[in-house]
Amino acid sequence: MKAVICGAGIAGLALAHRLHHHDWEVHIVDHARGPRAQGYMIDFFGPGYEALTAMGLGDRLREHASPVKEFRYIDGHDRTTVSIDYRLFAKALDGEIASVMRPALEQMLRDTLPSQVDLRYRTTIDHIDGNRVHLCDGTAIDADLIVGADGVHSRVRALAFGPESDYFRYLGMHTGAYIFTDRDMFTQVQGQFVLTESLNRQMGFYGLTDDRVAVFAVHRTPDPTVPDDPREAFRNAYAGMGDLADRALVHCPEPEEVYYDQVAQIVMPHWGNGPVALVGDAAYAVSLVAGQGASLGIAGAYILAECLQHAGSVPEGIAEYEQRWRPVATGVQDSARDRVTEWFLPRTATKLLLRRWGFRAMHLPGLNRLLVGPLFPKNRQTVTELAA
Repeated sequence: MKAVICGAGIAGLALAHRLHHHDWEVHIVDHARGPRAQGYMIDFFGPGYEALTAMGLGDRLREHASPVKEFRYIDGHDRTTVSIDYRLFAKALDGEIASVMRPALEQMLRDTLPSQVDLRYRTTIDHIDGNRVHLCDGTAIDADLIVGADGVHSRVRALAFGPESDYFRYLGMHTGAYIFTDRDMFTQVQGQFVLTESLNRQMGFYGLTDDRVAVFAVHRTPDPTVPDDPREAFRNAYAGMGDLADRALVHCPEPEEVYYDQVAQIVMPHWGNGPVALVGDAAYAVSLVAGQGASLGIAGAYILAECLQHAGSVPEGIAEYEQRWRPVATGVQDSARDRVTEWFLPRTATKLLLRRWGFRAMHLPGLNRLLVGPLFPKNRQTVTELAA
């Protein structure tokens, strides 16, 4: 059996791992010039953590994780308003959580990819004709399975399911991320998640290695249009949030080194069309505020591969994958729209104070698991049970 996967990100690489494990011939194409360096720190837990463990990559994940000891919010004068020992989160999740930069997670999957998998950058799918994939370099591949793992702005989805506007749900926010080097600032945030406690906008800072600092930012805006100059957009949206924020803005790099996009979800009635399947953000982007995009992308890829392994045909396997995985993915989407967004980025001072006291209450005996649960929800079934 032969598969063509469009997208060499987290979901596409995870799917390639698992399909190769089941003796598929796998080709991955990606329009980017090479691996992406931009990205933000994620709390990786839940179904993706289970899937990587089932794939034998749990130890490699932990090797790529960044040590985090403390989670804290700061006000506009850089004073700490909330401080939480990060072990409280780990304890509530029975240790099954890793703080990892998104590019590092992608690198781990890429470095462990079997050499037999064909991975091509600067290449994408030009058009699809039945089971034949025509690539932009003029070559064609006849495949049993064609997968769009190419993110929110999926090329495969547009070719096989129709225009992005049919499925794109803008959540009223823009987000961005970049990395810079500053020894003094690195010292201030090393081993921590440091987030600004502010209304309608937020910046976060994480110390990496070699005096590097990762910046994450999100702000509300009714205009979904992505600006031509993300660096200027950063400076306009996040000025005046404190010394740490202003210092980070000074270090904002050239536009091509900045990740910047809308915060949005993809909502579709179906994820399969003949030999074509969608996985990860291309099918069910849950948005940044849900905090589980990478985890759901890897878990969905794992379940798709397992369903294909047991099915009588590729369309049957795709249909089974959707039946099993859709309730989980759409449940996270609904939660993000209904509850998580207001907790993540409060609109009013009252909601900000409620969040502050909610975090402080986590230190009280017996409340840890109760309060952490909504932030890091667990599924009733494990990934291996869903894939069985």
